[in-house]
Amino acid sequence: MDAEAGTAPAMRSPERWLAVLRIAVGVWFAKALFTKLSVTLLWGFLPVPSASDRWLHVMPLLVGKYAEGNPVGFFRDFMQHTVIAHSGLFAQLTAFGETAVGLGLVFGCLTALASGIGLFLVVNYGLAVQWQGSAQQGFHYMLITSLIVILAARAGRTWGVDGWARARRPGSWLARLPLG
Repeated sequence: MDAEAGTAPAMRSPERWLAVLRIAVGVWFAKALFTKLSVTLLWGFLPVPSASDRWLHVMPLLVGKYAEGNPVGFFRDFMQHTVIAHSGLFAQLTAFGETAVGLGLVFGCLTALASGIGLFLVVNYGLAVQWQGSAQQGFHYMLITSLIVILAARAGRTWGVDGWARARRPGSWLARLPLG
């Protein structure tokens, strides 16, 4: 307790703790870089990132399992008739989406955009698995809450490219974008 004011002392450097949260959530997403992406040779010589063969194989199996018992009818139908039917496309989208969100959050670059996309992904993942128990519900609830805080606080402005651009290049396109 602060003896003079009669209140508890304020948190020290809350913007830094928000940056720590941003980076931790970003690392969780960035793991897709190693678990869901690989390099493919386009035309036999041009290396480009793409969803790994493992992810292309596993993703429709997981979605089928999640859809099988899902009580949310519209989302079950979406998973069965759209996601599984176009599993190659959705495997690419999730692999690239998670990687982009992870890198954006870790480096604090376009943080609002990255956390918004991450929020979209996590809400969909949560709808897919929420029926499997309270552990799934709690995990997705905490991840959604963390992403909302990161988005609302513009957490990339501390220890991030967003803050660096605003401080050193205030007239640049990156500093003027409302996405950071």
